[in-house]
This record gives sequence, C-alpha cells and structure tokens, in this order.
Amino acid sequence: MFTTVCGLLADELHEPIQMSKKLYIEENETIELKSSFQDKVIETLVAFANTSGGTVYIGVSDKGEVEGVEIGKETFQKWLNEIKLKTEPSIIPTIKEHKHEEKTYVTIQVQEFPVKPLSFKGRYFKRINNSNHQLSVSEISDIYLQSMQYSWDSYPYQNATVEDLNVGKVSEFIAKVNSAHRFKLPTEPIKALTKLNLLKDKVPTNAAMILFSKKNLLYNVHIGRFKTPSLIIADYMLNGNLYDVLEESMQTIISHLKFAFEITGKTTQRTEIPEYPLEAIREMLLNALVHRDYTSPTDIQIKIFDNKIVFFNPGGLYGNIKEQDLLTDDYQSSTRNKQIAEAFYLTNDIEKYGSGFIRIRRYIADYSTMQFEFKNTAQGFTTELKYEIQKVTTNSLAVKDNNQKDVGVNVGVNVGVNVGVNVDLDNLYELIKQTPGINTTQIQDNFNVSKRTVERWIKILREKEKIEFRGAPKTGGYYSKDTQ
Repeated sequence: MFTTVCGLLADELHEPIQMSKKLYIEENETIELKSSFQDKVIETLVAFANTSGGTVYIGVSDKGEVEGVEIGKETFQKWLNEIKLKTEPSIIPTIKEHKHEEKTYVTIQVQEFPVKPLSFKGRYFKRINNSNHQLSVSEISDIYLQSMQYSWDSYPYQNATVEDLNVGKVSEFIAKVNSAHRFKLPTEPIKALTKLNLLKDKVPTNAAMILFSKKNLLYNVHIGRFKTPSLIIADYMLNGNLYDVLEESMQTIISHLKFAFEITGKTTQRTEIPEYPLEAIREMLLNALVHRDYTSPTDIQIKIFDNKIVFFNPGGLYGNIKEQDLLTDDYQSSTRNKQIAEAFYLTNDIEKYGSGFIRIRRYIADYSTMQFEFKNTAQGFTTELKYEIQKVTTNSLAVKDNNQKDVGVNVGVNVGVNVGVNVDLDNLYELIKQTPGINTTQIQDNFNVSKRTVERWIKILREKEKIEFRGAPKTGGYYSKDTQ
C-alpha cells in the first residue's frame, strides 16, 4: 500500500490512486517526477521553496510509472548533505521512502521558505507551471522585498533631498487627497509627506521622487500610432511627474482614437461614442504606471492600431498571482510599488486595490464585440483591447422628444466610427474656410461639443496641414491654408 505523506502531499495531492505500475500523478506547480537523484532535483527543491512549496518523486518516470530506486543505509543522509551544501540558505527537506508493487520510490518535500529567494549553486529559480524558471536580477529583488514585506518604492532615493521635490505638485496632491475624503492630510507639504512616509528623516523615498520630482527621472511612457506592426505614423515620448504623465498620456491616446456620434431626439442632441470605453483605457494606463518595475530601463509602451490598443509595462505579475487568477472577480493582488499605489488610491484614481481588471470587464460590457486580453512574461505584462467590427450599446441613454418625454431607452448604436469622425472634420474644415479667424470657443459653440473634442479635431487638421493658427494667442484664430 501507499504510505500517506502528511502536509502538502496528503492534503493537496489527495493521495495518488495506484493501479498497475503507475502512480496517477502529473508534474505541475508542486510536483516533479525524477528517475534518480541528481542536481536537477535540488534545483527543483529551490524553485519550490521560492514559490509555494512542493514534492519531488524519485524513482518515478515523467509518465508516472514507478521504476524504483536503490536505497542504501546512508543514502538519505548523503542526499540531505548534498542538498544543504548546494543551497543558500540551506534547505532541510522531508524525505520519505514508499513501496509500490515491491518497488521503492522516495518523496522529497519542501515547504515555501519564509525569507526568499534561496539559491542553488548561486543561481535562483522559481516554479512556473511544471518547470523551473531562472530568476533575473529584478525578479530576485522583487522576491526578496516581498518576503520582507518591503517595497522598492519605500526606500530612500539616493542622494535626494526635500529641495528636489516640486512643492507645487505636492500641494496639488494634498488638495486632491483631501477632496477625495479618503484620508485627511495637513496642508503643509513636508508634514503631509512625512505622514505618508514619503519622507523618511527628511529624505524623499523613491515613490516621492517618481511622483513629485523637479527633475525628469526619465521613467518614459512611449506611445505610438501604428498603421501596421512596422509602419508607425505618430510617435510620442512622455515623462515627468507621475500624475502629469497620467493625464498627458490619456490626452495623447484620446487624440488618436476614433469617435462616433449619435443624434438623438428632435433636438438633435449629440452623444459622442469613443472607439474604446475611456474608463477602461484609464484603468489599463494606471495598471502600467502603478505596477511597472521602476528598476527596469525598459519604457512603458502603448501601441495604437486601427482596431486594437496594446499596453506593455516592464515587470511581470508580482507575487503569487497568476494569469488565470485575473479572470476571476475575487483575486488577491500583490503590489510591487506600495507607496505609489497608496498615493493613487488616496487621490481616488484607484477605487480599490486589485480591482482594476474587474472594472475593465465591466466597462467593455456595452462594447459587445470587444475583447480584453492579457499575457504575463518574464520581461513584462501586456494588456490589450481589440475588436473586429465595432458595436456599441448605450444601455443608459434615454431619448426625449421636444416635450421632454421619454420616447426610447436602451438605444442600440451600430455605427461606423471612422465615418463619424470624418464627417466632423469635413464640417469643421468647411466652417474654418467660410469663417477665417474663428477661435476655439466659437467652434465649440457652433458644434455644441466639449472643448477637448474641438482641440482633438483641430490637432488632426493641423497634422494634415489643412489649417493653421494666425495672430496672437489670445486674439488670433484658425485659417484654412488655402486662404491667403
């Protein structure tokens, strides 16, 4: 009979069923099968200890067949000594001998180590699915900080002083926090930063500098508008204070999105419908800014195509969270940059830790053909929104007649997004040709749209070299380039 192993093996593996010469088990995140004891066994034990623990079966083939292993009087002691000598800190696993149809196999079990990472011959590994992954320098740092319950952004920024902080930006942050009513900060910048531990002995933390530094720390956001994967038609590099980067990045992305419009009711009210839900775009951008690995020289990269937008941030998923966890609505996230995350939470830019993907799925619900995908790699994390044919259902839109009576709700919108924008641009261009010198406010009143929409249209027409601005900033206006 099979000898039951306590702890991880019995509870989590549910005691493998035995029939014939096979143990009905497979390699996974916590199980490895080996025909004999070798260095690869020790490497796997280190990977288990750096992840969630696990068990190596010795004398069992990768097909789960018991081949057996020869055990002498000193075999276990010899294996234990070799494991201790080749690991740092030293691993002392649990070794047990088992019998199956007169053949001997051995289980070597190790628990997750409390202070990580451990190494095998100076190299570091963690367990991903059913294989061992060698850790990069940044991953080694992440695992150490996480096991110590530290975060990199809470450490003092090298050679920085309070004088390196933009006090005006700190004051804006304080006002935003206090208006969000999640926390009350003193209005004096030094006291406020000290209260949030963003200043330690009057030295700014890494987070404080990333959020409020006077100088450009060159943590870039690289945004490109692509016609094909190899043809780029617009390119932007944004950097600076993180709150400014957030807003500038959003404006840049929006300027390259397609918009449709819906005319509702007899009063011809216009409703703008963006190509993607802007709340979802903002969540994806926040995810990249808050969770990126700021020790990596790689930029955040945002690629805008005709029917998809892709975000990449350096630094893969942090902690023990996995891709499949993000498909659920109850996953528990770990935060790489705790102080940065807390700052955005206090300003109400983040609703709740670890709920961003839940909200993205909710935001795209009205876009029936839209897909949200993500992928984790050792190099970083990618999120993507894409569609084939754009369909939008405005579930909350109510149409009213001239007497302000509801004449329809749940209006379905299935419009060509490109068409809507092109009509607007053509109409604006004709207006500027017919009204030389017209300014932004007059255009806004004429079209009954937001100032931001007008600025986006003007930007596109200027990039196409169809219009230009003439005169002083406060008194000038826009002219067709065909107008002399």
